[in-house]
Amino acid sequence: MKKILIALLSVVALTGCSLTQPIPIKGEVMSCSGIKTISSSGTSLECLDGSQGVAVDAIAGPALINVWGTWCAPCRQELPHFVHYIAKENSVPVIGIAVEEKSKETVKKFVETHGMTWPILYDTHGSTRGKFGMGVPVTWFVDSSGKVVYKKYGPFKSVEEIELDVIKYLGAQ
Repeated sequence: MKKILIALLSVVALTGCSLTQPIPIKGEVMSCSGIKTISSSGTSLECLDGSQGVAVDAIAGPALINVWGTWCAPCRQELPHFVHYIAKENSVPVIGIAVEEKSKETVKKFVETHGMTWPILYDTHGSTRGKFGMGVPVTWFVDSSGKVVYKKYGPFKSVEEIELDVIKYLGAQ
């Protein structure tokens, strides 16, 4: 009996505290109007909601720029961590850039069904490939002056990893 109780408590402890559990948040295609910018002459990407686009070089932080694709397995793995991160109070804003997509409608549907609630820029013509490289996911940490202070290649494995990197590279909590 004691062994069964210990086993049951272990299972509850291991599964009950997981931060990667899906949360019942319906995604929403967000406006890009809230993205902080500085003056820049870079190429502007269109916003997924149809509002005025933003030049990637003009983004001022603190912010995380996450380059991803609906077709990308590692991007899908890190997505719940971003959803949980954004759901927390005082999180640093996340700005997504969807790349190599079949259509805007594919991205919109993905955003809505995967709990995404941050602005998404849409790279229609692959213009950011030279800037971010060919692999995704890539996350850039941008400070208040618009300077990229850290580049994370590959997926985040937890919300805590995002939070620790935000503290480490942007000094934000």
